[in-house]
Amino acid sequence: MILFPDADYPADPYPGTRPDRSYVHLDGAGHSWDTAPPGWRARLPVLAYGSNACPSKITWLRAELGLTGPVAAARVRCTGLAAVWAAGVRQRDGQRPATLTALPGAVEDHFVWFVTPEQLAVLDVCEGRGNRYDLAVLEDADIRLDGELLTGVHAYVGAAPLRYPLLVDGEPVRVAEVAQAEAAELTGDAAAGHGLACAVLPPPRTFG
Repeated sequence: MILFPDADYPADPYPGTRPDRSYVHLDGAGHSWDTAPPGWRARLPVLAYGSNACPSKITWLRAELGLTGPVAAARVRCTGLAAVWAAGVRQRDGQRPATLTALPGAVEDHFVWFVTPEQLAVLDVCEGRGNRYDLAVLEDADIRLDGELLTGVHAYVGAAPLRYPLLVDGEPVRVAEVAQAEAAELTGDAAAGHGLACAVLPPPRTFG
C-alpha cells in the first residue's frame, strides 16, 4: 500500500520534511510499514536525525549513490538526544547540516533505518565516514520504537569541528527550533566534540 509520493516530502531546504509515521521507501514512494522486508529486525539500526529521514533524499541516494532495495525507516522517540545545527555549512550550497548531541531533557522523534550492508556502504559515502562524520554505536541511549527500547543503535556523529555542534552563547541550537534560513546565518563557536556517549567504529578497510 502506497502512503505517499516523494513529492509530498521535498528535500530542500535541508533537512527536508518527513512523515509522521514509520514507512518503507521504494520506487519514489513511501509504503505501509507492514510491507517491511522479512528479517528487518536483524538488520543494523542506524539513527536518521537529519535529511536521511526525508523520502526525497532517499530517492536522491538511489539516483546519485546507487542505494538499492527497500528502506525500512521506523519512526522512533529519542530522549536525551537532539539534532542540532553543526558548526560548519555545506560547501556545495551553503546550507547548515545537522549533527547529533546529548541534550538532557530533550525529547525528539526521528527515524531508525534498518539497513543492509549495501545500504550502510551508501550511507558511509553520503556522510563522509571517517572525515565529516564517524559511525558510532550509541551507549545507554533511550531510543524507543512503539515504546520498546532499541539497543545497539548506530548514528553518524561529528568527526571534525565543522560537524561538531554550533554553540551560540554557549548552547547548541536545535534543528527543531530554528529553520535553515536562520540557521545558515548563525554565528558562534564549534563545541569541543559531539558530546555523546558512544563507541566510534573504525572505517571499513579498503584494498587496492
